[in-house]
Amino acid sequence: MTVRSFLPSFNKGRRLLFQCAASAAVLASVGVSPMVQAAPGGVANLAMVAEPQTLDPMASTTDLVATIMQHVYEPLYTFDAKWNIQPMLAESLPKVSADGKTVTIELRKGVKFHNGKEMKSDDVVASLKRWMDIAPRGKAVSKEIKSLDAKGPYTIVLSMQNAYAPLLAHLALPSGFAAIMPKESAVNPLKDFIGTGPYQFKERKPDQYVLLTRFDGYSARKEPASGYAGKREALLSELRFIPVPNPNTRVEGSLSGQYQFADLLPAEASPRLAGKPNVVPVITAPFGFPYVVLNTVQGPLQKQGVRQAIQAALNMKEIMTAGFGDPKFFSVEGNHFPKGSPFYSMDGTASYNQANAAKARDLAAKAGYKGEPVKILTSKQYEFHYRMALVMGEELKLAGFKVDMQVVDWATLIQRRNDPALWDIYMTHSAFLPEPTLSPPQLSDGAPGGWKSAGKDVSVTVFSHEMDPAHRGALWGKVQSVVYDEVPYIRLGSFNSLTAKSSKLQGYTPMPWPYFWNTKLAD
Repeated sequence: MTVRSFLPSFNKGRRLLFQCAASAAVLASVGVSPMVQAAPGGVANLAMVAEPQTLDPMASTTDLVATIMQHVYEPLYTFDAKWNIQPMLAESLPKVSADGKTVTIELRKGVKFHNGKEMKSDDVVASLKRWMDIAPRGKAVSKEIKSLDAKGPYTIVLSMQNAYAPLLAHLALPSGFAAIMPKESAVNPLKDFIGTGPYQFKERKPDQYVLLTRFDGYSARKEPASGYAGKREALLSELRFIPVPNPNTRVEGSLSGQYQFADLLPAEASPRLAGKPNVVPVITAPFGFPYVVLNTVQGPLQKQGVRQAIQAALNMKEIMTAGFGDPKFFSVEGNHFPKGSPFYSMDGTASYNQANAAKARDLAAKAGYKGEPVKILTSKQYEFHYRMALVMGEELKLAGFKVDMQVVDWATLIQRRNDPALWDIYMTHSAFLPEPTLSPPQLSDGAPGGWKSAGKDVSVTVFSHEMDPAHRGALWGKVQSVVYDEVPYIRLGSFNSLTAKSSKLQGYTPMPWPYFWNTKLAD
């Protein structure tokens, strides 16, 4: 058994590893032929929770898209194992003027795209402008930038409106991320998936797999590997990301050895995986937080009082128990960051876990709720989402709400949440991240739910413009208070995740978005 630190800044993260063996039955059941290790390094079958709705790394904030496409595309900066920001496609950390308003980034030389072209500053500028145009976090960053220019073939300069503390963290995040691509491919919609990563896009067969192959022209960094940072090597010849929507099928595939990795398994599968020959269950504690997003622009929840009523109705212990069962997999806590984090705060948490149906009914009536259906979107691909949504729906009914539970596949949920006419609440989750403005995306602009307010703008702007880490910690509480008051989303608690890997998969390092460079299969 090994124990790995996951979020050292929280001093809690760890993954526990055991072992897995091989059979072709499960993939055959989902229409995918078993694979053999024909090429040097072997081929890995990686069971994902669903079919990705897009392969555009900027167009989606979902973990699924990030997990797959971070192998194809790379950012200027990334996170190491201790969540420090490190350069990736940038040559080094940027030069920042004394007032924080001029950020100069030198690029690595000789980095090749998958089409053979060398990456240069024009490509980076075009990529970042595309990101600022279409990605929620990119849109938030764009408001802080006066200009973005190429200065010679290997230098870019950002002129900022003000000093902006989260800049590098936003450039490093692989979810809805600032992926660097050739300027000629940086169009919308994205037609060609050409990056600089250790793997290149080969083929997508919907509902079967996304196939990535080793990029032999990859330009690796020389620093030792650490988290997402440092040297990346494509030791496996192919990565096959397979959509396996049924969580129990992912469990069976792990037990049989058909999958070399299986993502987000039901908590109750832990005893079945523990102690089995060649199976490696991986428990991450804490992994992140489930939350529900509320529609602030259309329908009954556009009224703040109705959203506050929804929040008042929820019994978080009941909801979290429904999702995870065993208390070792969850905690009920309203603080958005755990003790030990510089952003730990109890501000606003009096509104958390009220479990007060009578109060909720009264708040809803005062806000003008007249029995309109509240459309709740959820999916069984993340089984804990579905179970929590069912309990939440029953609690809302007790508070006098008419509930319309809509259970769809994950890809459909992602599509529908972009149209505010189609939903009022949807269930999702996030990993813990070291920079608060990274998650949820509702803290940025353009995310589903459409949250805009003066309170948001003031609190997030003041927090983001403060460069002193000690002062930023205190300012986060102001943001948290606004979230509890305006209710654009409701954080339900904290949870630990369960995944599984084969013991033959060597070199795997647990992180929120699983990656498979620097991994190989033992003989």
